[in-house]
Amino acid sequence: MTNRKLLVLLAAGGSAAMLLGAWGFQHIGGLAPCKMCIWQRYPHGVAVLIGILALLLPGRVLPLLGAVAALTTSAIGFYHSGVEQGWWEGPSTCTSGPIGGLTPEQLMEQIMSAPLVRCDDIPWEFIGLSMATWNGIISLALAGIWLMVARLPEK
Repeated sequence: MTNRKLLVLLAAGGSAAMLLGAWGFQHIGGLAPCKMCIWQRYPHGVAVLIGILALLLPGRVLPLLGAVAALTTSAIGFYHSGVEQGWWEGPSTCTSGPIGGLTPEQLMEQIMSAPLVRCDDIPWEFIGLSMATWNGIISLALAGIWLMVARLPEK
């Protein structure tokens, strides 16, 4: 296996592991995600798709796009961490959806059955760091791996 393939697998696999971990916390651990938690998942999904393409196609463009995806989720993670710590305000509506066409009874049922998930609460932490902070740190490392791939000589 070439260094390029190994590094692509490590970077894309890291994003896949982050997604699986998030889904595990949600579906097995019962920790419903807030809006910013969901935002952090999209770039990981993109990075996994980029990784699949980068295994098949040569060049530096895909690894650079993988780095952008990892940096995007890292930035969202660090922003979310600041919201959790109270350093700045987050979105005013963390879990809202369209309500058009619902009767008052349906709306009340939807409100009462929805999990209350606030972006400024820390539902889980490890060694003093929240999931959002861990996402920021790990995704920054994944971006570094993507950049290593982009710097490899073309063959």
